[in-house]
Amino acid sequence: MAPQPLLPHVHGAEVRVELHIPTAIHDLGGATTLPELVTALSLPKTKLPFLGRVMRLLVTSGIFASDGSNGDGAEAVYRLNPLSWLLVEGVESEDHTYQKYFVLATVSRHYVEAGLSLADWFRKDLPEPPPSPFEDLHGVPLVHESTKLLDEELDRIVEEGVAAHDNLAIGTIIRECSDVFSGLHSLTYCCGRQGNTSAKAIISAFPDIKCTVLNLPRVVETTTPVAVPSDDAVSNVTGDLFHTIPPAQAVMLKLVLHFWSDEDCVKILKQCRKAIPSREEGGKMIIIEILLEPYMGPIMYEAQLLMDMLMMVNTRGRQRTKNDWRQIFTKAGFSDYKVVKKIGARGVIEVYP
Repeated sequence: MAPQPLLPHVHGAEVRVELHIPTAIHDLGGATTLPELVTALSLPKTKLPFLGRVMRLLVTSGIFASDGSNGDGAEAVYRLNPLSWLLVEGVESEDHTYQKYFVLATVSRHYVEAGLSLADWFRKDLPEPPPSPFEDLHGVPLVHESTKLLDEELDRIVEEGVAAHDNLAIGTIIRECSDVFSGLHSLTYCCGRQGNTSAKAIISAFPDIKCTVLNLPRVVETTTPVAVPSDDAVSNVTGDLFHTIPPAQAVMLKLVLHFWSDEDCVKILKQCRKAIPSREEGGKMIIIEILLEPYMGPIMYEAQLLMDMLMMVNTRGRQRTKNDWRQIFTKAGFSDYKVVKKIGARGVIEVYP
């Protein structure tokens, strides 16, 4: 019976994005009453008290802000906050990346079923390295070219969701960590899924950088070219992180390594090390990952740990502490590293050969 409290949160998350509640509140000027919201969403008037109960949960969960009634929500005024702002569709803003598909992926039937199978997975004596609960249950790994054999719609949603999550806050990272990119003449950006949005932001801020985006072959086939200051400033190439990486002064991995085991991370980083020059010549790795550490208090730390559970249930990877990263960097042959800045749940790390 323990997993049941999860279900209201799953349904609440799906309701808010599938009904486009954040977009409706935005279109109503950023604040609205429940009757106005029912009208804007074209819902039957009889659903008003039920929507009020959902909104009460979403406010309590920190998805929306609210002024007014603590009862059934009929008199309350609902407002967007920074979290629900990311679920507003059609916004043109540097730091806005629409997160609908990331939410839909995390509450999909396949994710939930994998989570509910966790106890059975723990009891099984599986061969090393063990498959994730998702792979063990469904027969294919997530975020993989074979995922579409399970469900093509799930595969599309996951690809869109991971890409949106990858591109989130790239503008903030560039502003807050400009020294990381300043002075670079070439950069290989290894992402695996639709890295052109981040590449465009980097090249726009640092037009002297020649950027190569290393993607999976099927991503390159569907990637839309980006508008950048010069025609040859960015190029998309196919590749495999485990075999060859285009050489550059710096190689950047943004939210990639958390999908992989420690052993696979070492293999990937060894290939990255081959692609960059010595530290004296300006060679370095730029790694952006969630950094497990309670530096922003218990709420953010809980969010980081929940992301680690998401990795454990659905992939063979994990989120890591500074000590975890230090051990991986050392095994991959790097001499030193520095956490440049912590931005929200993520850390921006420079690693030196």
